[in-house]
Amino acid sequence: MAEQKEDKKIEKEEHRDERIEQTGQVTLDESGQLGNIHLISIIGEIEGHENLANNSKTTKYEHILPSLAAIEDSKEIQGVLVLLNTMGGDVEAGLAIAEMIASLSKPTVSLVLGGSHSIGVPIAVSTDYSYIVPTGTMVIHPVRMSGMVIGVSQTFDYFKLIQDRITGFVCGHCRISKSDLEGLMTETGILTKDVGTILVGEEAVSHGIIDEVGGIDKAMAKLHSMIRNENSGNL
Repeated sequence: MAEQKEDKKIEKEEHRDERIEQTGQVTLDESGQLGNIHLISIIGEIEGHENLANNSKTTKYEHILPSLAAIEDSKEIQGVLVLLNTMGGDVEAGLAIAEMIASLSKPTVSLVLGGSHSIGVPIAVSTDYSYIVPTGTMVIHPVRMSGMVIGVSQTFDYFKLIQDRITGFVCGHCRISKSDLEGLMTETGILTKDVGTILVGEEAVSHGIIDEVGGIDKAMAKLHSMIRNENSGNL
């Protein structure tokens, strides 16, 4: 019996390690505190409809979206922690992830670590509460497009449509105004050979994009507090 329990424990740990390696996700259920928390990491470049190079660290939306749907349907998982260290990536995939997180009925908290740039910004603000570490960065810039661009007015209208979708989502999920966000996007004196703004730690909070400076300790404590409050409200 003892050997069977040990074998099951080893199998569970191996499955846990494999899941972290393949998808960057794990359910944190060993703390003994109230409520299982599902951890999702958004790292590297957010991959869209095309596979990126094998030597690139990527977040695949086909991993994230089904997991979020399963979280919403789960009776065991009571909260979601999103860790971000991303350079940005595909706009459509990033917005899809952000919209899914924002629509979850369970408490959600995000934590920006190394950085959450470009389309990582909507994901960072999509949770109920957000943190950034003191050295964490967020790069705010206009939409970019690779490949052939047709120089006609319809192209610029399309760019504006995409930009408005991003700014609308961000402003709808944090405290920054549309004019202030657009001002950060079009700043010309900060980024070398580019337009936009880089915000570090407290600057992201002072601009109203992130709620608070803090690390994993504060993020976990906040999420457990939100879970307790929700459970007490359901009694």
